Amino acid sequence: MKPLIAVLLGDPAGIGPELIARLIAKAENRARADLLIVGDKRELDHGMEIAQQRFDYRLVERVDDAARDTDVPSLIDFRLPDDAPYERAVSTERGGRYSLEAFKQALAMTRANRTQAMLFAPVNKTSLHMAGMETNDEMEWFARQLDFSGAFCEFNVLDELWTSRVTSHIALKDVSARLTQERIGGAVQLIHDGLNRAGVAQPRIAVCGFNPHNGDNGAFGREEIDVIAPAVEHARARGYDAQGPFPADTIFVRARDQKVFDGVVTMYHDQGQIAMKLMGFWRGVTVHGGLPVPIATPAHGTAFDIHGQGRADVGATQKAFDIAVRMAQDRLA
Repeated sequence: MKPLIAVLLGDPAGIGPELIARLIAKAENRARADLLIVGDKRELDHGMEIAQQRFDYRLVERVDDAARDTDVPSLIDFRLPDDAPYERAVSTERGGRYSLEAFKQALAMTRANRTQAMLFAPVNKTSLHMAGMETNDEMEWFARQLDFSGAFCEFNVLDELWTSRVTSHIALKDVSARLTQERIGGAVQLIHDGLNRAGVAQPRIAVCGFNPHNGDNGAFGREEIDVIAPAVEHARARGYDAQGPFPADTIFVRARDQKVFDGVVTMYHDQGQIAMKLMGFWRGVTVHGGLPVPIATPAHGTAFDIHGQGRADVGATQKAFDIAVRMAQDRLA
């Protein structure tokens, strides 16, 4: 039996509907999973028009009516009550509200395992905040919606290489104080478990240092000696295949070229993000790790500047779909 994946069109002002149209138009994608699109029918049709791609779909009222074991996706025609046209290529409260309400439906279905994973096209954080999202990002909002109080983390994925980070959206001056053995060990565990869910049986994990040249034996700081190295040893003692700390300016070259690691744990946001985006911006994927439901999305944004031009690159959306399918199959096992 194929898994059923909830697919969301993203912010209607951006390239999301076009990307989903390009993704689902590929017969091989429809063959790998059953698809339930949650979104405005007119936006899906608009996306197909922009992409110059067309496929048949079936209108349904609820998840239990979704077509199964077929290459015809289903669509819940979700619309906001005011049912007005969406503005294009700008951040708006309506666009954000549309995204949040679609999220709520998909989260409920996936939490109940009616759908086995969520895939969403890019959303716009400004629009989400205009619509009332009070958290820093959608991942924290997902956790609140799910009443989830455990550890979670944004994974960035490029091809087969995953990254997680110990700290995220905080000032650089505050990072050192947040580096603890517990937090680093938690990041190792999260990426290990995330890779497991995506089909990697024995993940190999590299852990970055914090300071230039890995601290150069304490000359440029002692975080590697006092915190990071002991955290790696503790993780190894718990059975994780973790190594490090490694200098951050070389570990991604080694991970990319030598293929000796499946995941890299970084200490702060840009330590991994710059490397991953330079290696393949239009192939990058974000996985919301640690949450009780599998969620994947392309790592790039809504690209308002190219909305409607028919040239959105589906590469990252395809990679996000591939990961969502693997995680969904894991829930069926």
